[in-house]
Amino acid sequence: MNLINSIFKGDKVIWMIFLMLCLISITEVFSASSTLTYGSQGHWGPITQHSILLMFGVFIVWFMHTIPYKWFRVFAYPLLLVSVIMLLVVMLMGAISGDRVNGAARWLTFFGVAFQPSELAKMAVVILTAAFLSKGQTEDGASQSAFKWILVITGIVCALIVPENYSTGALLFGTVFLMMIIGRIQWKKMLMLGGSIAAIIALFVGFLAITPDNTLEQIPMGHRFTTVKHRLMNFGGDRVPPEKLDIQGDEAQVAHARIAIATSNVIGKGPGNSVERDFLSQAYSDFIFAIIIEELGLIGGIFVVFLYICLLIRAGKIAQKCDRTFPAFLVLGIALLLVTQATFNMCVAVGLVPVTGQPLPLISKGGTSTWINCAYIGMILSVSRYTAKLEEEREALQNAVTQVTDANGNVITLEGNEENVAASEVQTATEPTLNEVNEDSVLE
Repeated sequence: MNLINSIFKGDKVIWMIFLMLCLISITEVFSASSTLTYGSQGHWGPITQHSILLMFGVFIVWFMHTIPYKWFRVFAYPLLLVSVIMLLVVMLMGAISGDRVNGAARWLTFFGVAFQPSELAKMAVVILTAAFLSKGQTEDGASQSAFKWILVITGIVCALIVPENYSTGALLFGTVFLMMIIGRIQWKKMLMLGGSIAAIIALFVGFLAITPDNTLEQIPMGHRFTTVKHRLMNFGGDRVPPEKLDIQGDEAQVAHARIAIATSNVIGKGPGNSVERDFLSQAYSDFIFAIIIEELGLIGGIFVVFLYICLLIRAGKIAQKCDRTFPAFLVLGIALLLVTQATFNMCVAVGLVPVTGQPLPLISKGGTSTWINCAYIGMILSVSRYTAKLEEEREALQNAVTQVTDANGNVITLEGNEENVAASEVQTATEPTLNEVNEDSVLE
């Protein structure tokens, strides 16, 4: 037990949530990969590959949680530069060669491994948003310069992501928006920003609604316009009776997901007994929550939702223990990103929002997204290790007894007090010493 505790440090609840999500992932991806099994002619091939990815993901979590949180801010700048360059390459490759998957160019391939640059870009933006919010804190809230820099960086990245992936761009901007609210950006600016974005979205939807499909397809960088239009129109259209659901056309995914949920009941059909997995082409990815409900029932679906809620709550508690603003904003930003993406995925599966291409974090089958999500968990655990050291220092200094001798030779006992501890910060020899890394406001 001592060996395990020495290896897996950090918040134990986060570790438990992560391992439970991995266990659910292995079970449900194994069940939902029937189409991949049929295509590869190998029963164990898809789940073996996914299990190897998850095992490497566990190593990523362990490695990231050993890194002091201050290093993440240093890595964010080169990470942003690399991700922006890769997003430009993906966009140019899609425009020049027309090499797209499901109508979108989102991947780069290195040595046979598909890589999604938008995942790296999301990580860089979240880290830098936390950094600017922490450095720009004043008595009246975050500074105006912090607001401008966050908008510039987020705007550039979202502009590169949106043409190929609208939902990811919306997810990233929504997460940054919530982080700015938490980071005390003035409400006037937030209302103006929110109103402007709402107006742009309304104009865009109106433009799609009144423009014929053949005209949309001729617009430069508008190759996704017709797809978005059909998804919005189908979602906002008249309610279709169950007997008239299109189970073979464009809405086949939605129809089979609803059938999976409708036939599940409270306890489900049992692991491995899904029927709709054979008809859902993305059963192991975008629509895996429907398979979870079909096999594990309402109880299983609620349990998955409960795990993500616990992740958000636990991240909030870790943030409360921080004595600096950067780790607090970082943990909250990561948790909001993961939970918001999970909410997107689950709402699509149950028909509450239009279809998007967002996988269920740490459960859906994937490569880049799985590893990046594991890195997020490692970053949360890194901050939790920092807060644990803070608590140890507070307790040690509070209980410390120091004996000094006054001018008369009398021995005086001085006990540590918590006020002196509140201003302290854990600083190990492996942490960065650059001035810019230490420009961080005290969390009050």
